[in-house]
Amino acid sequence: MEYLIGIQGPDYVLVAADTVAASSIVQMKHDHDKMFKMSEKILLLCVGEAGDTVQFAEYIQKNVQLYKMRNGYELSPTAAANFTRRNLADYLRSRTPYHVNLLLAGYDDHEGPALYYMDYLAALAKAPFAAHGYGAFLTLSILDRYYKPGITREEAVELLKKCLEEESVPICDHPGCFSPWLYQLGWPDLRVAFETEEYCASTGMRCTIHFLA
Repeated sequence: MEYLIGIQGPDYVLVAADTVAASSIVQMKHDHDKMFKMSEKILLLCVGEAGDTVQFAEYIQKNVQLYKMRNGYELSPTAAANFTRRNLADYLRSRTPYHVNLLLAGYDDHEGPALYYMDYLAALAKAPFAAHGYGAFLTLSILDRYYKPGITREEAVELLKKCLEEESVPICDHPGCFSPWLYQLGWPDLRVAFETEEYCASTGMRCTIHFLA
């Protein structure tokens, strides 16, 4: 089972993804990174068919980096989202479609934070919060209930905890491993919030924390 989640705040985007690679009912590994760094301030989260996710995400990643090399500046999160959506739509109409579901998170100095939801049919929507996978069926109602436009970083972390705890209880084969990111200027307190022994013991989840400075 795969799970992606994203929460946008006034000046940041917090995203998390499970780190399990599975084949049918077998969990192959527990340190599989489903986050792809597009640029210094854009992150792509990708789940779906095993081969499709890596191939499509790396294709988008290299093209976004090539754009910066050619033009001397990076794509904005909005431009990167539309570029990704166009490519996914083109492949959908070919003989080799990619079966992937995506979240694209980023921060722009002019536009501010942005979180985009995209499914395998190339439907694109900008959203204040989003989720993919079976866990989305359990946690979207929690996000809808507790999210507010001016949500602080502390509140966003608590909301993420609520979602991960809810997702871990009803499903017997929950991933158990998550990799949270906070997009802004780096936030060391997030490491403390997710790597305490009490939190890991209460949820059964092992977390790997990354920061973007």
